[in-house]
Amino acid sequence: MARLFLLCALVLTLASCASSSGPARPARSEFEDVPVPAGLTLDSHRTTIIESPTVKAARLVYRSRIKPDSLAVAYRTALEANGWRHVSSTTSADKGITQVYEKQDSSLQVLIYEGWYYTWTEVSTTRITGRPTAAPGSR
Repeated sequence: MARLFLLCALVLTLASCASSSGPARPARSEFEDVPVPAGLTLDSHRTTIIESPTVKAARLVYRSRIKPDSLAVAYRTALEANGWRHVSSTTSADKGITQVYEKQDSSLQVLIYEGWYYTWTEVSTTRITGRPTAAPGSR
């Protein structure tokens, strides 16, 4: 009887952990040429987007249950297909996979690492959106 009670308590605990605080947000990117592989969910609490008249920067954080190596290949394939030039990749046992890309006035870093339950992906990018204009009469 005690085992049945413990089993029921365990199932209820795990079921409550599995529920989310709201509906899952579909993966999105703030930049049209930065694709998001299928299976990633945006973590809006860890995501930061900054915009000014001349620069747009974002750190988009996604979670998934996809293996880091598979995600790294998917990102590289999709980004290169969108005109990004691969600059470097590094892999570290404790820091995961880091990929760096560039394109015209933009830079992009993809960091993929495993957590306890999820695989986390951080996409950090900056883009120059306009050039500052000089004030009239200034030199």
